[in-house]
Amino acid sequence: MEKAVKSQKKNAGAILGAAFIMATSAIGPGFLTQTAKFTADFAASFAFVILLSIILDIGAQVNVWRVIGISGLRGQDIANKVLPGLGYFVAVLVALGGLAFNIGNIGGAALGLNVLIGIDVKVAAIISGIVGIIIFLSKDAGAVIDRFVKVLGGLMILIVTYVAFTTNPPVGEAIYRSFVPENPSTLVLPIITLLGGTVGGYITFAGGHRLIDAGITGEENLSQITKSSVTGILIASVMRIFLFLAVLGVVSKGLQLDPANPAASAFQHGAGMLGYKFFGVVLWCAAITSVVGAAYTSVSFLKTLHTFIAKNEKYFIMAFIIVSTLIMALVGSPAKLLILAGSLNGLILPVTIGTILIASKRRDIVGEYKHPAWLLVFGIIIVLVSGYAGIASLKGIAALLG
Repeated sequence: MEKAVKSQKKNAGAILGAAFIMATSAIGPGFLTQTAKFTADFAASFAFVILLSIILDIGAQVNVWRVIGISGLRGQDIANKVLPGLGYFVAVLVALGGLAFNIGNIGGAALGLNVLIGIDVKVAAIISGIVGIIIFLSKDAGAVIDRFVKVLGGLMILIVTYVAFTTNPPVGEAIYRSFVPENPSTLVLPIITLLGGTVGGYITFAGGHRLIDAGITGEENLSQITKSSVTGILIASVMRIFLFLAVLGVVSKGLQLDPANPAASAFQHGAGMLGYKFFGVVLWCAAITSVVGAAYTSVSFLKTLHTFIAKNEKYFIMAFIIVSTLIMALVGSPAKLLILAGSLNGLILPVTIGTILIASKRRDIVGEYKHPAWLLVFGIIIVLVSGYAGIASLKGIAALLG
């Protein structure tokens, strides 16, 4: 009986941890900057973008997590069953994107420490990398990851909620504009950007792969898997909503944000020097949890390429963080690599969601499981929307190679 209770508690911790690792993977430095910039550009109408992106995010996430959970297979293994070799292609794309974004995440963590305690950015990058590595030194790294992302994720939300209250945003107008936005035709790009930023690349697989590692798979766990997938989106969305309100409270008063760091200037306008220091905490938490999520998920894609990677997964994750940290500390943020990774990232979502939808109808993958028709339709819409964004992202690659 006692063992059963412990097992239930462990499963509950892993299920919530999976939601948080997905959410905190999405909430990185880019998440903060994008939200602040789009709020400055579109004011209360950005609420419509957030609402629509939440709906699309849930559709993408539930599709992916249910098929992963039912099959007990990771994303790349599902892709290889749908089309032999596709999984290897996806794994390489995800790992390349994960490495590039991890360099940016380490840079964000370094800037967060710099804001908070004023230490040199290169030293701060190394310290942040060491923190990421320490997490994976534990024998039960999975449980440590779960606790780490839950604590820091909760801290971020509390701080942003406090700043939102201090800026006194026009909440009524934000609610109204959630359904009646001004100039809706101008909101297509932000919607696509938020969709890719929340469930693009490795992010939508982060929690699903965590559940597989925790052994929470099969139809008997389907309701918990679905609940965890939606919870992950809602956690990220709560963070985005309060960050939006915090920035809206500043721009609605006619105050200008610093284009170089719009989120930091919003916090400073809203709560003075304390707000600026709070931004340092939020930026570090957002970046370091994204470092953990990106490293963990990228290697979880690579480990089926060779048994050696699977047997030494923990060390590959730490090596992934070390390489990201050294590149950031020694070279800085390599602009071309980030542009290339961002462009390739735009191609991953339509491929992965499309593959998952095909897999949902394959008995050799999901057995007797019947994937809901509404989820299938939802998924097709997301493939079309993200496919349009993916084609647009090719321009970034062409410009880079040109």
